[in-house]
Amino acid sequence: MFDFFSEIRNELSVVEEELIKAVRSSDPLLTETATHLIKAGGKRLRPAFCLLGGKFANFELNRIVPLAVALELIHMATLVHDDVVDASLTRRGQPTVKAQLGNRISTHIGDYLLGKSLILISLYDDPLIPRVLAETSVKMSEGEILQIATTYDLDQNIKDYFYRINRKTALLISASCQLGAVACGAPRQLHQTLRRFGHYIGMAFQITDDILDMTAEQTKLGKPVGGDLRQGIITLPAIYALRKGSVRNRLQEIISKTDKSDQEIHEAIDLIIGCGGIDYADAISDKYIAKAKKELAGLPDVPVKKTMQIIAEFIGIRSF
Repeated sequence: MFDFFSEIRNELSVVEEELIKAVRSSDPLLTETATHLIKAGGKRLRPAFCLLGGKFANFELNRIVPLAVALELIHMATLVHDDVVDASLTRRGQPTVKAQLGNRISTHIGDYLLGKSLILISLYDDPLIPRVLAETSVKMSEGEILQIATTYDLDQNIKDYFYRINRKTALLISASCQLGAVACGAPRQLHQTLRRFGHYIGMAFQITDDILDMTAEQTKLGKPVGGDLRQGIITLPAIYALRKGSVRNRLQEIISKTDKSDQEIHEAIDLIIGCGGIDYADAISDKYIAKAKKELAGLPDVPVKKTMQIIAEFIGIRSF
C-alpha cells in the first residue's frame, strides 16, 4: 500500500482482514497457501480503486468490502495461474506457489480463489455487479489466450497490443473503479465516468509495467529483467523498435529465439532503448493518463478526487 492510500488506510486494513477470513478452508493446505499469498503482499490497487470509487457515492464500508475482497481474489487467482503458464519461480522476490507446490496444486489454488470470489459477489442484488465481473473474467481469459497465441509473432501491431492489454489488465481495474461506486448506489453517469477513468489508468499501468520489465532494477521488479522478451511476449517498446530498419533484423533474430542468453536479452533491451522504444511507450502511457485526468475532472469534488489524481500521476512515474 502506498502513502497516497492514507485516506482509505483504515478501510484497506479491514479488506486485508477480510481477505484472510475469505480464504479459510477446512483443508489446511488451501488455507495455509492462500494465506501465504495474501501475506506476501501486493499493491492492493483493485480494492483501493473499489473503495475510492465508492467514496464518490453513498459510501458504506460493510456494503463495499465483500466486493473489494472479491476483486483482489480474482486478481490473485490470475497471478497464480499466470505463474503456472509462465513457469515463474519468483514473484515480488518470493517463491511462487508453482515453485513451492507444482503446477497441479497451483492450478487448483487459483480456482479456489476464484470460487471464493464468486461467493462474495453473490451477496449483491444489483445484477450489474456480477454481470460486469463475469464479462471481465471472460475477456481476461481471452487476453491471456491471445498473449500465448501471439508469442514470438513478429508481425503483431500496436492495435493488437492495445486489445491484449485491455483484456489482460485494464478491464479489471476499470471494473474496480466502476463497481465500487455501483455498490454504493451511484447513478449511471457517475459510475460510467469512473469506468472510463479506470480503463485509461489500467492501460497506462500495463504499459508502464511493460516498460519496467526492460528498465527496472531486478530487486525492485521482484523478477528477472526482460522476462517478456525471454518468453517471446512482444510489448509496446519492442513493437515500436521492430519498425526501425536500423535494429529490426537483429531484434527479430533475438526475439524469435526460444532460448535466449542473458547477454542477448540485454542486447535486445539496449537496441529497443537506443531506437526510442521506451520513450515512445512512455509517451503513450502519458496520453492515457491525460485521458484519465480528463474523466476525473468531470467527477464531483469530493476529497478522494485529489487522491485519484495523485495515483494517476504516480502510475506514470513509478519505478516498481
